[in-house]
Amino acid sequence: MSFHLKCRSCGRTAAAPILDLGLQPLANNLLTPADLAKPEPKFPLRLAVCQSCWLLQITDLVPPVELFSEYLYFSSFSDLMLRHAREACAGYLKEFGLNAHSLVVEVASNDGYLLQNFMAAKVPCLGIEPAANIAQVAREKGIETLEEFFGQRIATDLAAKNRQADLILGNNVFAHAPDTNDFVAGLKTLLQPKGRIVLEFPYGADFIEHTEFDTIYHEHVFYFTLTALQPLFERHGLTLFRVQRLPLHGGSLRLFAGHTGAHAVEPSVPELLAEETRKGVNALGYYAGFGHQVRTIRDELVALLAKLKQDGKRIAAYGASAKGSTLLNYYGVGADTLDFVADRSPYKQGRLTPGTHIPIVPPDELTRRQPDYTLLLTWNFAEEILAQQQAYRDAGGKFIVPIPNVKVV
Repeated sequence: MSFHLKCRSCGRTAAAPILDLGLQPLANNLLTPADLAKPEPKFPLRLAVCQSCWLLQITDLVPPVELFSEYLYFSSFSDLMLRHAREACAGYLKEFGLNAHSLVVEVASNDGYLLQNFMAAKVPCLGIEPAANIAQVAREKGIETLEEFFGQRIATDLAAKNRQADLILGNNVFAHAPDTNDFVAGLKTLLQPKGRIVLEFPYGADFIEHTEFDTIYHEHVFYFTLTALQPLFERHGLTLFRVQRLPLHGGSLRLFAGHTGAHAVEPSVPELLAEETRKGVNALGYYAGFGHQVRTIRDELVALLAKLKQDGKRIAAYGASAKGSTLLNYYGVGADTLDFVADRSPYKQGRLTPGTHIPIVPPDELTRRQPDYTLLLTWNFAEEILAQQQAYRDAGGKFIVPIPNVKVV
């Protein structure tokens, strides 16, 4: 079954629907109590796959300025993300020989959590971050930050000022750029002739195979496989020369690219392409059972929560995340089921979750109020959070992990 959607990569119109999540609020639009008096905008949230280049993408876009002008996700509140950034930067510094004459540019640099490692090594760096409130935090750390959306225009401006990059980094931003051709064209323009691009993003194959449907939200436009990415980069004179699998965020890829001919293609690229072909990533059957599995998890989780409430158990949630918003709104789990959502970020505390309007509180409320069960919405940080909340667990509290299968720990 096909319907009319022009693929944002190849431009063809042979798309097939995969999942319809209905009308959803903006996943990071955390409300204040005063906002409850105003209408809360909601938008269709539907996933499709292009049957020409096999790029998974949402069908309905929300203007980026509505999504990113003020943003409440600060990477520095995750110990895992800070450690991941430190280790990655140490590797790049060593392998690529970066020094005081190099330039590292990070797209969607957030609060400087990654670039601060290059700054400490005295390697010049530049952040590009569209959210004004987050860009200001990075500047306060001494990191030069442009308050811009990345694309060909800003890349051309920087190249004209002789600011082409030896290394361009983009962690969990590539899938958020609706005009993916403009984004990749910008990468090429900004890159030095022998430079390298390193992008990290959730892996589309893990997304499908682990039923990570809550990764779908309006700012997350694409769900990439290597099969879909190779023609996109080749179209812009760039070659993928290395790929690494990462456990982060339920399964991610770290992709290395450069100007065509600049770097030898390593075996990891053809190996992963062959693996995707074996799995059938380039055939509609691979995606066919996804919607059914999402509904199976929904039925199991909703039944568990209903049974716990019936038994008089108190239930909270952990992680006022974008993925949590998708899950709660699609599954219809709200303030009648969950007493509160705990979150480490003080920028989120005191606000309400989108659509479901559950109060967001500091994590110490778990041990203070000791709910019997806590639904772990940020299951991608399960190991870190379970360790942080050992006191709550020692006192008898249990976590419900909803993805990829509902389990109580």
